Amino acid sequence: MPKFLLIILLLFISFNLQAQTWEIGGGIGGSGYMGDLNPNNPLKLSGIAAGGFVKRNFDRYLALRLNYTYGDIQGNDANSSNQQFRDRNLSFYTGLSEIALIGEFNFMEYLPNVSNNRYTPFIYLGIGTVHYNPQADYQGERYNLRPLTTEGEAKQYAKSAMSIPYGVGIKYNISGKWNIIADLGYRQPNTDYLDDVSGAYPNPAKLPSDLARALSNRSAANSNTLIGSQRGDGRGRDTYLFLQFTLSYTFVTQNCYFEK
Repeated sequence: MPKFLLIILLLFISFNLQAQTWEIGGGIGGSGYMGDLNPNNPLKLSGIAAGGFVKRNFDRYLALRLNYTYGDIQGNDANSSNQQFRDRNLSFYTGLSEIALIGEFNFMEYLPNVSNNRYTPFIYLGIGTVHYNPQADYQGERYNLRPLTTEGEAKQYAKSAMSIPYGVGIKYNISGKWNIIADLGYRQPNTDYLDDVSGAYPNPAKLPSDLARALSNRSAANSNTLIGSQRGDGRGRDTYLFLQFTLSYTFVTQNCYFEK
């Protein structure tokens, strides 16, 4: 975890510990991504996501939460409706492990068991870090793609990336201090290698092994004829998303908040 995010985390945990306006929750849902193997569908889900959070509600509109989410994403050219992608024939799988600090804004006055409103839409924005490890299946085995440098990278790309979470959702007070929350959030990581695909086909002679050459070019075309031609979609970064349904409990006392 980057040092500055750790510092923010410690401040978050220590801030106003005596206040009784904390909230905890956990949920499940789906995960997806947009990138070189899915350039056009921003709502496509390809895996399962699950996570939890600890939240500090400052008032009925503003909150800050520490969030952890794990989700799976994958892509496979063989399933594409685009013939060019099917000819490319690349595939990948990776788990995403994200920790983020996220600010929330409620559009309506909302605090369980205190406010008159039983629901509110909300938006959120934050900063986080995501760990990823793209893999691919080949001849019955699953291989890590990063160490193979399949695009001839001078060095292996990083195992984690900074990420900007943002999204929308709705909260509903189902009973007492219990809430159900639905949200859809996108993430902008500073990497284009969630899927191990970014730029152009390399010179196969410069790749480190036969396995690297096989997974760099999985099309029927001769590798030497593809040198320098486009392998990715030309965009600078991948995007991933989480769609989640969460159950939470808010620790509120009437001594902390009063009806207006």
